[in-house]
Amino acid sequence: MKLEEAITKRIFNLCYKRNITPNKLASMAGLPSATIRCIFYGKSKNPGTRTLLDICQALDISLYDFFNDPLFQTKELEGSY
Repeated sequence: MKLEEAITKRIFNLCYKRNITPNKLASMAGLPSATIRCIFYGKSKNPGTRTLLDICQALDISLYDFFNDPLFQTKELEGSY
């Protein structure tokens, strides 16, 4: 699995558990809704660290908690360049 796919799945799962839509997440994080949509639909190939931090803060979790998930606990993650 590619890293950006794992990041997208993690954000999607966190939103699903909290019943948060992409537009609501964008509003909570102070990000353009297009940014969140691009992440959700795989158009964003490399969400920036600042964007991830904003999303984590909106979801009231740390970056550690975000990446402390089985999606990221594999050596088979691939980056894209």
